[in-house]
Amino acid sequence: MSTDRWEAAPGFRVECPRCPVPVAEVGDGKWSCPEHGVVVPLRRPLVTSYDAFGVHLQGVGAFPTYLPWPLGPGWSVSDFAAVVAPSGARATLTCVAGTSQLDGAVEVLVISEEPGTGLGARVAGLVGPDGSERLDPGEEVGDGPPPVRVRVSQHPVGMWPVSVSGSPGEWDRSVLAGEAGGRWLWIVLRPASAFLLLRDDWILRDVSATGPQLVELPFGGHAPRW
Repeated sequence: MSTDRWEAAPGFRVECPRCPVPVAEVGDGKWSCPEHGVVVPLRRPLVTSYDAFGVHLQGVGAFPTYLPWPLGPGWSVSDFAAVVAPSGARATLTCVAGTSQLDGAVEVLVISEEPGTGLGARVAGLVGPDGSERLDPGEEVGDGPPPVRVRVSQHPVGMWPVSVSGSPGEWDRSVLAGEAGGRWLWIVLRPASAFLLLRDDWILRDVSATGPQLVELPFGGHAPRW
């Protein structure tokens, strides 16, 4: 699906990928954020649904959209988004929500993005040592052996904790990042204690070409804050 067709699709709002501020179209398919200037727009559904997810998958094409797989009983897809330029997608996000015995209500957000996009850092709520905005995970990724591994397309991917110290609400989430397919892979979990869920061999599935199995995916629930 071209960006023009996506813009015509109902049920999506357009934001800056680096902050939740609405953007304005400034001509020639370009969008401008009051804070960050001209940006590649992020599209997020007004209502999380199977039909909207189909529009999302058509819009991102072959760019991976990852979901924890399979979803456990009582878990649902509560949000998704994509950053798409005329030349192709630059980032995707999904969120699944459910409960665990130890943590109660849990949210798991998964972001795949090209370096420098800034969506993962926005969702993680990262700031630099001097309070400045960050775009990428930083030096934590690759520093020593990864404490967590997930499986992506049958391949193990190392994930390292990313510090959110000094960021607003720093104790409400755990953030991990790694690299898959030449792109940043982020996992953000709320509450922070839900990090322990990753002690198992988690599987992330690219659902961009899953097909009929998506009909069985449950959608709904409260969209996360990011």
